[in-house]
Amino acid sequence: MNAEQIRAGVDALAEREPGFAAALGRVGYPGPRQRERGYATLLRTIVGQQVSVASADAVWRKLEAVVGDLTDPSTVARATDEQLREAGLSRQKAGYARSLADEVMSGRLPLHALPDDDEEAIAALTRVKGIGRWSAEIYLLFAEGRPDIWPAGDLAVQIEVGRILGHETRPTEKQVRELAEAWRPHRGAAAIFAWHHYNSDMAVI
Repeated sequence: MNAEQIRAGVDALAEREPGFAAALGRVGYPGPRQRERGYATLLRTIVGQQVSVASADAVWRKLEAVVGDLTDPSTVARATDEQLREAGLSRQKAGYARSLADEVMSGRLPLHALPDDDEEAIAALTRVKGIGRWSAEIYLLFAEGRPDIWPAGDLAVQIEVGRILGHETRPTEKQVRELAEAWRPHRGAAAIFAWHHYNSDMAVI
């Protein structure tokens, strides 16, 4: 989603929920967080699992130096286990990376022709080893700009939804999913705003 679409979505949320209106007054509108559509973004998601952003960046640079063009799945498919380990991938992540490359190269995962239905697209992505629901939702939200994706399993989203709505404790993933039903079709904007609120120094309630 671009800045205009996010702004429109947040405005719609603020009209429906007084908590969002108050939070918008505190922290303002979030900017866009777009990523490139395609294989490389999903591969980077795998590389970044359970490590810091700095560590993921370092591994990504080394992987590119060792195997070559990371926008081309055949480079990972051709790489040896030793090369992937040299670049800093664990055995598990190397397996995930190979699985992704195979799914894309075989055409079983058509990243430029995923189903229009969000749940069907999530199901297609999560068939890849190492891509869970959260990773699939993040890809669809940021790389495809789908406006109603709702990553309710994200801890920061749960924390900030609770804070914005005035809950005493962090709501569960199930509760966050239920709460957000009323925010369709703007749940993607709600997630982006929640992260923005989480990272803002002005988010004092």
